[in-house]
Amino acid sequence: MSEVRRRWRASSTPSLSSVESSDPDLRLPSPAASRFSALLSTPPSVLRVFLALVSFRLLNALTVRTFFQPDEFFQSLEPAWQVAFGDNHAPWITWEWRHQLRSSLHPLLFTAVYSTVDLFARLLRLSPAWQAELLIAGPKIVQAIIAAVGDLYTWRLACYVYNPLSQEAWAALALTVVSPWQWFCSTRTLSNCIETSLAVTALCQWPWEWSLGPLTTPGLDEPTPRLGAKAQTNEVQPDGGTLTRLRRCLLLAAVACILRPTNILIWMALAGVMLYRNNWPRRIILVREALLCGLVVLAVSTTADRFFYGFWTFPPFRFLYFNLAQSLAVFYGRNDWHYYVSQGLPLLLTTALPFTIMGLHRSLVQPTAGGFNKLQASMQVQLASVCLIMPIALSLISHKEVRFIYPLLPSLHVLTAPILVKFFGPAVNRGSTRYIPRRLVLLFLLLVNAVIAFYTTFVHASGPLAVLSYLRDQRQIHGFSNMTDSTQPGITAGFLMPCHSTPWRSHLVYPTINAWALSCEPPVGLNASEKAEYLDEADQFYADPDKFLRANMVGGLRRFPRRPTYNDYRRPRQLPVQYQSTTPHEWPDYLVFFAQLEPTLRSLLRFSTYKECYRTWNTAWHDDWRRQGDIVVWCMDPQEQGSGLQRQRESRDHRFDHIMQSIKDSVTGTRKQPSRLWTSIFAGQSRSWSWPWQHRRHTTIFGIELPAWMTPSSKSSRRLSPWKLPSWEEWNRRLNDRANWA
Repeated sequence: MSEVRRRWRASSTPSLSSVESSDPDLRLPSPAASRFSALLSTPPSVLRVFLALVSFRLLNALTVRTFFQPDEFFQSLEPAWQVAFGDNHAPWITWEWRHQLRSSLHPLLFTAVYSTVDLFARLLRLSPAWQAELLIAGPKIVQAIIAAVGDLYTWRLACYVYNPLSQEAWAALALTVVSPWQWFCSTRTLSNCIETSLAVTALCQWPWEWSLGPLTTPGLDEPTPRLGAKAQTNEVQPDGGTLTRLRRCLLLAAVACILRPTNILIWMALAGVMLYRNNWPRRIILVREALLCGLVVLAVSTTADRFFYGFWTFPPFRFLYFNLAQSLAVFYGRNDWHYYVSQGLPLLLTTALPFTIMGLHRSLVQPTAGGFNKLQASMQVQLASVCLIMPIALSLISHKEVRFIYPLLPSLHVLTAPILVKFFGPAVNRGSTRYIPRRLVLLFLLLVNAVIAFYTTFVHASGPLAVLSYLRDQRQIHGFSNMTDSTQPGITAGFLMPCHSTPWRSHLVYPTINAWALSCEPPVGLNASEKAEYLDEADQFYADPDKFLRANMVGGLRRFPRRPTYNDYRRPRQLPVQYQSTTPHEWPDYLVFFAQLEPTLRSLLRFSTYKECYRTWNTAWHDDWRRQGDIVVWCMDPQEQGSGLQRQRESRDHRFDHIMQSIKDSVTGTRKQPSRLWTSIFAGQSRSWSWPWQHRRHTTIFGIELPAWMTPSSKSSRRLSPWKLPSWEEWNRRLNDRANWA
């Protein structure tokens, strides 16, 4: 940060806020605005800002309750679990890892997290339940710190592009903090998330002053005069600070490219500008350092892959071969050519999209508007060019996802900042009533961002994590107390869902939860005609559930187990790996599926003992018809089914009682009081409301009710009790008895 402060003090150009201060309406700030400006002008501690961002992202990570992409778990946590705990726990290893398409650097990071958490839990002798919760939270905490680093360097990049401590820099930091996409995605264990943090950190280390050419002094608009051959030779030699920054940048960029090869598009664009504008000595320096840093990262990655896979391999080459030569990426879907314009950028930017469009236009057409010097204008032009080049290049690929352009989001926030300052700055800094509409617009946009963030992280697709939490609870009830022994009794579960619809061992945690799920292996090694007819296991099931269950389940649809495995000690206990990979599949203790499949399974499994024992909300809508509705769990344990029915009955009774109480209150509130005073005197305490047929016949003299001991009926031993309406439980018992006799 000392370098940022030094450049800020050395800068003689005014910021955008100082240029706008010539407006007569902006010369007299309010006291609140003066305090706000004083806060902005105080150099903050980088450590203090970073700690605040870490706290914010920790809260973010630990409150996310929804499912986004399978890669969040199957491309990072599952292989990490395999290395940390072994194959006996049966993590789900997808085909990319079996064919060495992925670098092991990303999962090895979480392997260290799992090993550390496991050691910590053993030293403290924590219970299996606490150990499971820590193993789930550990990767989230690490990813929260990585996301906070990305936020910090987004702010620092804005300090380089504009002026340190300027309103533009603070606006860029505010954008990344209130971004719904950042709240939704930045703390997930996707390789794109760590790629984004690495990319923006590397951009802060990039020697931007070199992009002006070899004879231009940073911070000045005119090139320095030529002083002879010796001076020119010394000038192209970089100083120690610039060379160190370049090496740090290239190392970080190389790691990002190893994790996600498409990240190289960013650095090709920036390196192309630098190579074009510089002479041969500086070009040689850039190429030399790029080769050295690239070879170092490549050597580390290759060594890690040798340890991870057990033999020498080169994942980047395998990645290009399978995705380009065999076109396997198309197996996971095709998108329109305009996907990144019509869907990608709107999802990334949400309410900031209009301001970002204006920011990109200003950066490309008028980069010096607002008093920015030549170096700052050049940085804005290059960042805007990168933000256009990368989506255009990725649009040429058939398979597209919004997270592929996620590394551009920090740069887009930086380029959006001047437009936001120009539009909302006067409304925030000044107390004039003329800016009330802009303040209302700002509050509305913040409210929309909050609603989007809340819905995407708490509501939409919340079922996959909730149902795994339920299975862990059931394992605590029926399983063995030791978490690490996979040979002990436990529970079994089967997932009749599209493949990778839920996390796997990273959230099942316990090896005593034996589980299987429908797979979706791509057509590796098949020719074009075979690929056209290929159907994976999930597609076969949804094409004909009846045929699939008859052919791929033990006993088909004729023989069903009558008792769960934890109550049937005669059934042999299988290891998790065997249970997961063996076909035909065993009928499990718990059958998990989406609600849209419920009518089909109710018809096919009508002769089984499966009944509903758990249901959780998933989403109100989904683009995949197979994932629509709640997530339902059926089990064969009568006690769990009974407890579930009992809970449903209690819920219905509670709703019925609530309705009756509402009717009672409304009737009591509108009831007319007697007009005669003597009636209210002798009536005593007010009687509670009851149904008309529950009223007994009372004896009165001149309108005054007699006591019960004075009534003739009280002297009779054969007095009949008043007729009452049967309770809800009595109605259910009668209906069940009638159904059983039928």
